[in-house]
Amino acid sequence: MSQPSKRGAKIPAPGQLDSSLNEFWVSNPWDIPKDGHNLSAFERSRTFLNLRGQGFMDVSALSGADDDGDGRCVVAGDFRNVGRLDVVVRKVGGRPLQLYENNFPQKHYLKVTLRGTRGNRQGIGARLVAVVKSQLLVREMYPLNSNRSQMPNIVHFGLGEQERVERLTIRWPNGEEQVLTDLAGDRHIVVEEGKKGADAVETVKPGQTIRP
Repeated sequence: MSQPSKRGAKIPAPGQLDSSLNEFWVSNPWDIPKDGHNLSAFERSRTFLNLRGQGFMDVSALSGADDDGDGRCVVAGDFRNVGRLDVVVRKVGGRPLQLYENNFPQKHYLKVTLRGTRGNRQGIGARLVAVVKSQLLVREMYPLNSNRSQMPNIVHFGLGEQERVERLTIRWPNGEEQVLTDLAGDRHIVVEEGKKGADAVETVKPGQTIRP
């Protein structure tokens, strides 16, 4: 299926279709209902584990995500404030949201929120590069995710066994760079554009009592 920006566009099929696999070509998504097709095929959800950059392992059954609920959007975020990214899946047909908790062993992390002063307030479009034991971790502040979903405007760095970030370079949308050094991990910080240092965010973890 193509996704043209013009509703009346028509795009030719890229190659020969395999009718034995029930493949079909729609040159414009607006024509799907009109042609009698339905994309709600209830494909099974899959989860893959990154094997240290050497490939991926299918852990769909182990993770509990192996179902045919026709999921349409996925958002990753630290919804429990424990430093591990969980996954929320929304499905079509009015089915409830599903939260898949990340119960891998606890490692170190750093969460960063940006506060723009010269450009947009949330720093959308900024590029963040963290140096952790000479390894570069690159993230970009783009909170958009998948179909009709949006991630929190928080950049998450997984630090593994390392407790600190040696250097964090932020290239703001206007091109200016801001550098922070020797940042302690296992916390959530707010970095304001043009301001030295960072402010820590006090987070509430599961089971923690909130006191006035």
